[in-house]
Amino acid sequence: MSIKMKKKLILETGEIFHGEGFGAENDTLGEVVFNTGMTGYQEVVSDPSYFGQIICMTYPLIGNYGINRDDYESIEPAIKGLVVKELCDFPSNFRSQLSVQEFFEKKGLSGISGVDTRRLTKILRSSGTVKGKIVNADADEQQVLAELKSAVLPNNQVAAVSTKGTYASPGRGFKVVLVDFGSKNGILRELNRRDCDVTVVGHQISAEDILLLAPDGVMLTNGPGNPEDVGTAQEMIRGILGKVPIFGICLGHQLISLACGAKTFKLKFGHRGGNHPVLDLRTNKVIITSQNHGYAVDQESLKTTDLEETHIALNDRTNEGVRHKIHPCFSVQYHPEASPGPEDGNYLFDEFIEMMAEFRNREPRFENQDYRYA
Repeated sequence: MSIKMKKKLILETGEIFHGEGFGAENDTLGEVVFNTGMTGYQEVVSDPSYFGQIICMTYPLIGNYGINRDDYESIEPAIKGLVVKELCDFPSNFRSQLSVQEFFEKKGLSGISGVDTRRLTKILRSSGTVKGKIVNADADEQQVLAELKSAVLPNNQVAAVSTKGTYASPGRGFKVVLVDFGSKNGILRELNRRDCDVTVVGHQISAEDILLLAPDGVMLTNGPGNPEDVGTAQEMIRGILGKVPIFGICLGHQLISLACGAKTFKLKFGHRGGNHPVLDLRTNKVIITSQNHGYAVDQESLKTTDLEETHIALNDRTNEGVRHKIHPCFSVQYHPEASPGPEDGNYLFDEFIEMMAEFRNREPRFENQDYRYA
């Protein structure tokens, strides 16, 4: 779109924001959420956990360092749109290859700039996440409102972003099966950095098929949507629990909690950004984390399970991590692999390595494919 078109963002609650469109000319509808990160817009745009969402960036200037080849979290972006206060047309960075405008054009994504993102964020904090649509400035507002109120957001988000096949990322260390619910490249990068031999599999894999791969550990990744919509995953987790060490991140954390009998609920406006303080209850230390989730684990429901709470969010005291009391299994709600941003939680990958080493030393690895934890 060489000439910027007048656009507007219409929320199902009736608010209208006017601005200039960028990227593709097509209209786009999705759930409107906000992200508080000061950097990392490329990682945000390419994070599969944002599937189907229109993202409002609270930081006012977006695009100043462009788009480069190294910072993608997935090959194809899954977002529906982007809302910014000011879009930089001429990025300045030695790694920059494209502007945000050029990237959105090539990927067929729609965005709107010139929006009062502070006002929009305050509305989302007050009313919660809502459906919205980016349309041309001359679109019939009442017709769009009627469409928004009747629109049903998809509930098959994980199926849309999970890998359709199985592939390997070889290493000479521990063999890890990575179950892709919408995985970010950063998770694979951190495992490879520790020389893990990673096999990436789709979200519908069974416990039996995982155990046939004889892994030293299983990684359950992040992903979009309501964890209760990923029904087959809970059965798979119960089938491998105690037979192989498990590490879950974000959606993986929620799925482990559900599989063990806990409950989840939808947050009013979610946690999205690179500046969220989390308390590690085991060490009583505060770490700054990157987060992207709209659901959380119900803390009261954990009390009737074999899970113990290990981390809490200091902004709203919601759950941010659990560990199984019997089996080698732990998970966190935040993103320890996130980059750019805080890397305070990166130590969890080392804990996963230690857990696999301890498990290998405790039990014979191959005895009728039985990995029961003593």
